Amino acid sequence: MTSMSKEFDLGRLLAERGGERYELHTRHLNHQLPRMLHTIGFDKVYERAEGAYFWDADGNDYLDMLAGFGVMGLGRHHPVVRKALHDVLDASLADLTRFDCQPLPGLLAEQLLTHSPHLDRVFFGNSGTEAVETALKFARYATGKPRVLYCAHAFHGLTTGSLSVNGEDGFRDGFAPLLPDTAVPLGDLDALRKELKKGDVAALIVEPIQGKGVHETPPGYLRAAQELLHQHKALLIADEVQTGLGRTGEFYAYQHEEGVEPDLVCVAKALSGGYVPVGATLGKDWIFKKVYSSMDRVLVHSASFGSNAQAMAAGLAVLAVMRDEKVVDNARVTGELLKSRLAALVDRYELLSEVRGRGLMVGIEFGRPKSLKLRSRWTMLQAARKGLFAQMVVVPLLQKHRILTQVSGDHLEVIKLIPPLTVGEKDVDRFVEAFTAVMDDAHSGGGLMWDFGKTLVKQAVANR
Repeated sequence: MTSMSKEFDLGRLLAERGGERYELHTRHLNHQLPRMLHTIGFDKVYERAEGAYFWDADGNDYLDMLAGFGVMGLGRHHPVVRKALHDVLDASLADLTRFDCQPLPGLLAEQLLTHSPHLDRVFFGNSGTEAVETALKFARYATGKPRVLYCAHAFHGLTTGSLSVNGEDGFRDGFAPLLPDTAVPLGDLDALRKELKKGDVAALIVEPIQGKGVHETPPGYLRAAQELLHQHKALLIADEVQTGLGRTGEFYAYQHEEGVEPDLVCVAKALSGGYVPVGATLGKDWIFKKVYSSMDRVLVHSASFGSNAQAMAAGLAVLAVMRDEKVVDNARVTGELLKSRLAALVDRYELLSEVRGRGLMVGIEFGRPKSLKLRSRWTMLQAARKGLFAQMVVVPLLQKHRILTQVSGDHLEVIKLIPPLTVGEKDVDRFVEAFTAVMDDAHSGGGLMWDFGKTLVKQAVANR
């Protein structure tokens, strides 16, 4: 070991310079992130985390209803996943030689496929967007057709291929030209049929529940779309990057609809255990055999860090915990409790429009109130920028009640709840009590919440 490596002390480095976190981001990374966090009062300093909670330096706990955008499906630092990573590091495996076949990728693929009985093979990459890129490439090559359909308001990632099937203009603007793909309305079979008749469609990619706004595909849509696609020799791609691995109360969200068997399925996020990035694209045997049709094409699609031992160990540990701790069942039961208790508040608060979702993927939508005083304030916010009221709810949930949530998308009056799949009744109680207090404050017509709304209005106007 060199003298330089002996001198490296991560704990000391963090102790000496951890307090510079926001300044370092401002100088060297995305400078708008700390600016945004300072503006909305989210510039907290979290010292540690475990399960569904963070703690600050004063020992205050914060309930995490965001789960790192769904990455922390088992919460933070699950002991089984931690042990698996320690074990794989201590094993000193001959990893990523590129010219051998290590056992861990095959074992993880085998376990994933037990939950996907109609699928046969797996490609491992490093992220959700890479899983989508793989599916797009495989669908095009397998069908010999160039165009992929996607649904309006979809989110499938931000690299160039996945951005081409991203249904939100705010992400696409300024990055053209993209691939020649086409949006269709979510749930509109006639629009799908019209595009398929053109004969150049390779696939439809769809989130069974869209992350933006938490909109579920209509009953029967996925199965009917699958039949139409197969009639036109096109494929169904299910993007389960956020909805998969138990999030909705089934292992995959498409499994809520009988008879749906996608040709390709994309997963990531929770498969990582919150530690090592991993993405997986599962597909039918004939698709993989067409892409990898000869030894000359053995590396026609690959990933430098794909199938690395740490990611595979984390994935295997995650699936073991999901089985042993009945995580999918908990997501279904706790999610129904959360949704039903929130839905019971709709008639109580005129600013609360709808509660929707499945399992532990819940959307809370706000809408125009009836009373004159509240309506005038709502109109003021909407005129400045749609989505400000939802942000007004998110901020006091953190500042006053120490609960981390997110607005479900730009210009949306929707809060999305995607907590760790291990949360229970006491966590539901804490959130509902806090949300009720925030709604009471909002409907009182005064207080700090509306003062903060004025700050958001000024910021929105200044940014125009």
